[in-house]
Amino acid sequence: MSKSKPKKEIFLSRKLDKWLSEFKSGFDFIFRFFKELGTGSLVWSEFMNQCYQVGLKSLPLISLTGFVTGLVFTQQSRPSLQEFGATSWLPSLVAIAIVRALAPLVTSIIAAGKVGSNIGAELGSMKVTEQIDAMEVSAVNPFSFLVVTRVLATTVTIPILSFYTAAVALLGSFINVTLNEQTNFTAYLLAAFDSIVFLDIISALIKAILFGFTIGMVSCYSGFNAEKGTLGVGKAANTAVVRSIFLIFIIEIFVVQVTNSLR
Repeated sequence: MSKSKPKKEIFLSRKLDKWLSEFKSGFDFIFRFFKELGTGSLVWSEFMNQCYQVGLKSLPLISLTGFVTGLVFTQQSRPSLQEFGATSWLPSLVAIAIVRALAPLVTSIIAAGKVGSNIGAELGSMKVTEQIDAMEVSAVNPFSFLVVTRVLATTVTIPILSFYTAAVALLGSFINVTLNEQTNFTAYLLAAFDSIVFLDIISALIKAILFGFTIGMVSCYSGFNAEKGTLGVGKAANTAVVRSIFLIFIIEIFVVQVTNSLR
């Protein structure tokens, strides 16, 4: 006579219990990251490899997107300023928009799509094929090797990519301005950075660090907890992108509110 499986106790509702359980699991994952990081067992070779994968391999896409963003934003802003005879404000307007918001936001969304999906699919594939379990058997700490290195790599490289995006976007904006107003590069830069203050740079840096940490953590968590074979791998990649972008916008709103309260 077969024994029936014991029913799982439901505290609130099935969906709410699952959401709370995953929320707790996420915090445990973050706590384990800092615990492993504190042991000083970082695998530097893998960390450098991930910085190369996240940083250098994203440069072509980031360059194109940043240049087009600066060019198009300047072109779209010009008619509105022309109505008031204020096209001379274009450099400072574009610089404020790019440094304060567009550069870290555009960079992070692209990274969430490209890097986040790669990490989610890679770790998810290793999980469902039991490669992560094999690493534990061979005395290799999979969390330290796979998760800590990738989260640190995204946390370090996304801020660098964000400032690179800002530089390329300003270059795209300058080309549009100089073609219409014949402004030289020095005059453009002086006008662009006239309205940028130290707080703008710091808030952009903090946002980019938080975005990078979020992308790495969410993507690794999705891949590390993948299940149900190849279907789970696709779900892990999709979940990594969707949750990363959602959290990026939440962080953006929070940091903007804090920054504006300090102005």
